[in-house]
Amino acid sequence: MTPQKIRCLIVDDEPLARDVIENFVARIDDLELVAKCSSAHEAFNVLHKTNVDLIFLDIQMPEITGIEFLKDLSPAPTVIFTTAYKDHALDAYNLDAIDYLLKPIEFSRFLKSVNKVFRQSKQNNDTIVEVNNNNTESKPYIYLKVVKKMQKIYIDDILYIESLKSYIKVKTTTKEIIAHRPISSIISILPTDKFLRVHRSFLIAMDHIDTFSPTEIELQGNKIPVGRKYKETVKEVLGYF
Repeated sequence: MTPQKIRCLIVDDEPLARDVIENFVARIDDLELVAKCSSAHEAFNVLHKTNVDLIFLDIQMPEITGIEFLKDLSPAPTVIFTTAYKDHALDAYNLDAIDYLLKPIEFSRFLKSVNKVFRQSKQNNDTIVEVNNNNTESKPYIYLKVVKKMQKIYIDDILYIESLKSYIKVKTTTKEIIAHRPISSIISILPTDKFLRVHRSFLIAMDHIDTFSPTEIELQGNKIPVGRKYKETVKEVLGYF
């Protein structure tokens, strides 16, 4: 099975800083740049529409700082702070950032930081299998590690996935599964034409929607809230009102 590339987002209000990180990302085959953003507002829009595994995040930005931005993301992708200031390292640690790079950033230091992400990604990949849709299996499925066993879950049976901090709850038509995974890791492998992020803690299967409104979606009796920052995306995809 071919490893997936790590999808990256650069968020920095300085054009030169964005260009430096973009150049570094381009030199590493297993990284894929999704977008460059000059503000937190712009980054929010990207995250609502695109799966991102890793954010290179500046701290001192106008209107919303990188620290404030990350606090508002739950669950959040893996984050590497890129900043000219030393005094936010404790904040970065408390927010579970994987690293803290001081500008000007050398490529050797950048590579060391990215290797931490690769190691984390490898650990995650040990417990999840990509969507399988080959000729020998009529229905696509994934595997999740549940109590030391790999459990098959058919994609079409999933109603919704809920984030429980470092765990996820997968609710299907017949059962409920708890797995030690961040929601961002499973979002990246599910088909985007079938699943929709409607809240920072919820991903829903569009084929199972029974009713919906601007504030709530119901799937087989399960009522899922629509997050304030996801309303426009939900409206665009579902086309209500």
